[in-house]
Amino acid sequence: METMSLKEIQSKLLLWEAADNPLAPLSADQREAILDLESLIVGVSSDPDEEKTENDTDNSVLPPVDNTYDFLEWYESLCSNNLKADDTPYEAYYKQLEDRRNECVALTDRIGATVSDLDKLSEQYNFVSNKTNTLHMMSEQLLADQTKLSNIGDDIKQKLHYFTQVEHLSQRLNSPTMSVNSDAFFTVLAKIDECLDYMKANSGYKESHTYLVKYRHLQSRAIALIRSYVTHVLNHATEQILTSKEDDPNDQESMDTAYAVYFGKFQAAAPKLRKVISEIENRADTNADYESLLSDIQREYVSRRARFAGAATAGAVRGAASGASGASGASGASGASGGGAWRASDACGCVRAACSVVSHACRDEHTLYLHFFREPSPALEEYLQSLCNSLYETLRPQIIHINHLETLAELCIILRVEVIEEQVNNDPARLRAVGAAARALAQDAQERLVFRAHVQLRADVLRYRPARGDLAYPHKLHMMEQIALSIQEASLKRSDSRNSMISDISATSQEVANINVEAQRRPQASPADLHGMWYPTVRRTLAALSRLYRCLEKRVFQGLAQEAISLCVQSIDDAAKQISENTTNIDGELFQIKHLLILREQIAPFQVDFVVKETSLDFSNMKNAAYGLIQKPRQIFSLNSNNALLEFLLEGTPMVREHLLDSRKEVDRQLKSCCESFIKNATEILVGPMISFIEKVQAFTPMEQLKAQPWATPEQLAVLVKEAQKRIKTHLAPVQRSMQLYLSNKETEFILFRPIRNNVVGYFVQIEQIMTNAGYSEEDVLIVACPTLEQVSVFISSASLISHSEPVMPFGTKAKPTVIRKPSVTSVQETQEKTIDKNTVNVV
Repeated sequence: METMSLKEIQSKLLLWEAADNPLAPLSADQREAILDLESLIVGVSSDPDEEKTENDTDNSVLPPVDNTYDFLEWYESLCSNNLKADDTPYEAYYKQLEDRRNECVALTDRIGATVSDLDKLSEQYNFVSNKTNTLHMMSEQLLADQTKLSNIGDDIKQKLHYFTQVEHLSQRLNSPTMSVNSDAFFTVLAKIDECLDYMKANSGYKESHTYLVKYRHLQSRAIALIRSYVTHVLNHATEQILTSKEDDPNDQESMDTAYAVYFGKFQAAAPKLRKVISEIENRADTNADYESLLSDIQREYVSRRARFAGAATAGAVRGAASGASGASGASGASGASGGGAWRASDACGCVRAACSVVSHACRDEHTLYLHFFREPSPALEEYLQSLCNSLYETLRPQIIHINHLETLAELCIILRVEVIEEQVNNDPARLRAVGAAARALAQDAQERLVFRAHVQLRADVLRYRPARGDLAYPHKLHMMEQIALSIQEASLKRSDSRNSMISDISATSQEVANINVEAQRRPQASPADLHGMWYPTVRRTLAALSRLYRCLEKRVFQGLAQEAISLCVQSIDDAAKQISENTTNIDGELFQIKHLLILREQIAPFQVDFVVKETSLDFSNMKNAAYGLIQKPRQIFSLNSNNALLEFLLEGTPMVREHLLDSRKEVDRQLKSCCESFIKNATEILVGPMISFIEKVQAFTPMEQLKAQPWATPEQLAVLVKEAQKRIKTHLAPVQRSMQLYLSNKETEFILFRPIRNNVVGYFVQIEQIMTNAGYSEEDVLIVACPTLEQVSVFISSASLISHSEPVMPFGTKAKPTVIRKPSVTSVQETQEKTIDKNTVNVV
């Protein structure tokens, strides 16, 4: 390495502290150390404002240093001076601390002397305090003893007070000026009750039992006075009523207002007894004697009210039930004998009048009772019940002799709705007894209604003997259809002529016009849909159910409805059989289908389940057990476990079985069976010979020899196929016409006709399959000429179109109808109501 010049060295040294990129930068501490050394060397202080003393100036001058020893000596002196200079404030602070310590020692000595003096003073205070507390405690003990003795004296005086009141209370009760209705009497009564309670609570005191008997005697005397007073007031009111009745027994106006007089006399006596009875009621909850007294007073009051008002009310009820114009007590009493049996037109009015009389009487009696007593009582309920018993005893003999269903149904509605729901339920407190009597009458009316309904259903439905006109199907349907068409044509002509005429329209003409408008609006309606065209048993059954639905309870109605529908279904089936005998099976089956649809549609709105549970005994176990007993004669009296008699008793018990009868399902089952029968008969009419041939083929074996049979030759099959086509062309239109005449609903007709169509097509397909399986040649197939599936469908459709475009003679008619109307689309609602359930028909 070349020797560097001094100038380069200086330049390099300058780069150590360069501002931009120093080579050896110094920290702040290093810089301060260098500055301190520099100040010491040159004798310049780091604080320029600090004044320098002479001493410092002298020490700051660097002495001459010739060797290391001088330097070290100088450096040591410099360090000692600096240390002394640094320790000066600490030395001053140390001296200050020594002075303060000396002061604290002196203060501590003075405090110790003071504490010693205070201890002596405390000892003297405690001595004096103990002496004072002892004196105070002795004084308090004396005061406590004095108070205790005073309280014992007061307690003894208070306890003796209950023993010393017997004579005083006895004198006050025996005082001739004491009135039961005064405040003084009630004060004496309260004092007796208080003394009695005290004696009962302190039965361990000496002679408490003796004084308890004395106070009970005083209470009995007070109760006797109260009972005598109440009886006197009630007797006075009763005498006033008797006097008023004896003064003017023949005055008609007085007799009409006697019922109000009875209430006025007793109401005038209420203020005299209300205070006394109120005091008794306040004590009755806690004292059995007063409770018994209150019960006796209530029964005394009720017995006097029943003596007059009861007889008057019963007479008024009999008068109202017999149709008398007056409903007062006296007039009712005069007509108590009543009339004979009700007329149907008077029954409802008589029941309303009788119930109104009893309701008013119960309200008035309840209001009068509350003038005397705070709350109703069992005695009042018994009294009101006795008033209402007259209503029940008067009306029941009349109700149970009514035979008219409409009257019985109306009576049930009156009793249940007008009396119970509208009157009793709105005022249950006062009319509870009326409600009980009305419910009993309603139950009797319902039982009578059910009985008469059973009788009428069996007479009018089960044992109904149809007239010739009832079974004149389909002739009556043709007649009604022609009448409807003639009315429609006449209405159209009348509407054309009415446009050119101005005249008044009567109510009858307006009604006929409305009927014609309805006929135009529903041109597809069948004559069988008219209410008057229903079979009489169906009409009577539905009318009876509609009347009974509002009157009977749900459970009772369900049982009766189940029986009625079963009888109705049976009557429809009997009528259908007679129609089938008179005309054709098709007419009988369609008649049954139509009326079953009507029955199912009409019972749908009833919000009940037509299900009845029947119970029967099953004796099959007893039969088996008897056979086992006969087979084991030697084991009858056996003493072991194989005793045959014991097995007979255990195993031969009859079993109870329950059966559920559902009328809705019964109607559906009957409808399904009838539809299946109709489908079968209609199919036989269209392709009957073909069905017989197929059944004969199915019974024949082997299939290879079928062609050789004389009844199965190609020529015979050709005749069979032509006969089937001829039957379809001839009889399909009458079948559809009959369906249209009875059902008159496109959707229903389609659902019922579809399985017939499928059956017909299926039989033609089976003929083709038989020919294929039996080995018929192509020439034989050409001879037979059996149409294919598509050809049969087209042939049936063409025959159906012909039936809708040309007049066709339906089954069971000998005269050709004059007009055959084309079917039109019915409304959605009518379709939903009249459509046969698709599950009803089994598609073959």
